[in-house]
Amino acid sequence: MEEHLAIKLDKILHQKARLGIMSILMVSQEAEFTDLKEKLKLTDGNLSTHLSLLEKEKFVKIRKKFVKKKPKTICQITEIGRSAFEEYLKYLEEIIRGVSE
Repeated sequence: MEEHLAIKLDKILHQKARLGIMSILMVSQEAEFTDLKEKLKLTDGNLSTHLSLLEKEKFVKIRKKFVKKKPKTICQITEIGRSAFEEYLKYLEEIIRGVSE
């Protein structure tokens, strides 16, 4: 028996908050921590935990800088992250096509 395509979905990306983070970064390339927090309705700690996991997988790069003496955390998608997300979408599309047939 052939395994279902859902088995191939990336477990890191197949989580609501991380999927949201990656979706935003796919469109905008980078985003500030505060913007991600606001758009995804996450706490500082929750967002930080998800970003740490994505950074560990090399899906995102985190930069810290100061703007007018205020700290800013910038999250940027990497090529590895972009490829992983595109592959994730490819499997989702295949699953959807299979269901509709």
